[in-house]
Formats: sequence, C-alpha cells, structure tokens
Amino acid sequence: MSIDPVSISRSALDVEWQRLQIISQNLANENTTRVGSGGAYRPLELLSGPQGGFADMVGAHHVRDPQGVMVLGVQERADAARQVYDPGHPDADANGFVYYPAVDHAQEMAGLVKTARVYESNMTVMSLAQQMTMRALEIGKR
Repeated sequence: MSIDPVSISRSALDVEWQRLQIISQNLANENTTRVGSGGAYRPLELLSGPQGGFADMVGAHHVRDPQGVMVLGVQERADAARQVYDPGHPDADANGFVYYPAVDHAQEMAGLVKTARVYESNMTVMSLAQQMTMRALEIGKR
C-alpha cells in the first residue's frame, strides 16, 4: 500500500481554492437584488468528497490507496431570500418589498477561516512530505 501525501494534499488545495472562490462570490453578491436570470442572487455552496467512493476504497476485501478529494458540484442554497421594505428601490415588488440574497455574513466568514485553516494544514503536509523525502535521500547517500 502506497500513499502519496503530496497528491492527496494537492487535491485538497484545489478543492479549498474553489471553496474560497464560492465564499468570495457569496460575499461579493450579498446585496445583489437582480441577476441576469431574474430575481435575487442565490448563495452557492461547494460540495466535495473523496475521489472514488468509500465502498470502492474498501471493496473486494482489500483497502485501496486513498486518492484525495474532489469537487462533487456546486449548488444553490435553499435559503429563503430576506425581505426588506423599501418602496423606492427599483427592484421593489408591488407591495414595496425588495428581496435580497440570504447570505449570512458571519457564516461565510467562519467558512472563510475554516477554508484558510484547511488550506494551511495541507500546505504543511506537503512541506513535511518533501522534508521526509529529502531526509530519506540523505540517508540513502550514506
């Protein structure tokens, strides 16, 4: 069984970079009341999981090498839009309500911090794997 920590960490870095882009997009569109397809911006979330399935990894009575993570998709959140009474707004409905995206700023910022920590930990894994490889090469020279 051979585990490649660099490729596993690399896949995690790619996923977390994409998660960071989704969080940034949600924060940037926090007050967007109209998009090209109509209605308010809908917050997005990134779905990620292991490359291959868990059943594939432990199937046939042997454990397959882990291969990292991947993006499974991006979906709109099912959160309801928040209503604000502002009859002078150009996007107000007949009753004077404007619908804003249900972006929870605190939740997005917490996700941003979590994503940064996961990214940082995977960078550490890559660095340690490189140090271990260099140490093994030094031992091999002796």
